[in-house]
Amino acid sequence: MNTITTTNFNFPNQKSVYRGKVREVYNINDDLLVMVATDRLSAFDVVLPEGIPYKGQILNQIATKFMELTQDIVPNWLIATPDPNVAVGHLCEPFKVEMVIRGYLSGHAAREYALGKRTICGVTMPEGLKENDKFPTPIITPTTKADNGSHDEDISREAILANKIVSEEDYLVLEKYTRDLYQRGTEIAASRGLILVDTKYEFGKTKEGKIVLIDEIHTPDSSRYFYADGYQERQNNNEEQKQLSKEFVRRWLIENGFQGQEGQQIPHMSAEYITSVSERYIELYENILGEKFVKADISNIDERIEKNVLAFLNQ
Repeated sequence: MNTITTTNFNFPNQKSVYRGKVREVYNINDDLLVMVATDRLSAFDVVLPEGIPYKGQILNQIATKFMELTQDIVPNWLIATPDPNVAVGHLCEPFKVEMVIRGYLSGHAAREYALGKRTICGVTMPEGLKENDKFPTPIITPTTKADNGSHDEDISREAILANKIVSEEDYLVLEKYTRDLYQRGTEIAASRGLILVDTKYEFGKTKEGKIVLIDEIHTPDSSRYFYADGYQERQNNNEEQKQLSKEFVRRWLIENGFQGQEGQQIPHMSAEYITSVSERYIELYENILGEKFVKADISNIDERIEKNVLAFLNQ
């Protein structure tokens, strides 16, 4: 199936292009950003060699929906989505941190806990927890925002302020927005029979100095979801949780000897495996948004995107 894994557009008044792990961002006249969600799949900060059909569309449409559902509590960068894979928004100066918030002992936090660590990003985790237990209150565990594709690193609130990565005044706003967004996300997830386990948010400042939410929100790439039904029973029986997130890809990689470490080979992704990942992403979309996924025309994705973006820019 056709996928889009790289782009090479040349839009009117285009100043530059930034290529992230999954998204490619076009700067239009230092005013607008055209963000293209590709079908690239990344895990352990490594971009895997094969694209996943419809993944970019899925991420873009989930993020767009959640921007709409949270704009009453936190302003965001988004102006329009002229194509299933594209979001257009205000040019912002991104903060150099990602705000990670965790309601449960899962993923990276659980791996640290299993090593005997009881502090993460300067935040103390209670004794006596087992993997996927709920924290008494959600904890914020920021990471540095790597510029060049290198690993994001855990960092404490104290280190962020001491190194003047973010001013204290701004950081207090980021913390409040992070907790408010997680609370709203938790409520929406619960209405769909899901638990929003943990997630990350990115923020930037507009030219006017307003702090806004940027990039993606509550997608399976940036968030971990469990099915609420049977959660406690599975915890009581020490069983794995049934989850909706990219964790299934990470698990497959780990089982095949890959965790992004030096010298490790990315395992071969067969056509069958790629199709199964695409189907899981569609399942994620339909469960997270509670609506049927409508596949876009992928006969010529580049041409479709270019046509739709040009029509929007020419308005």
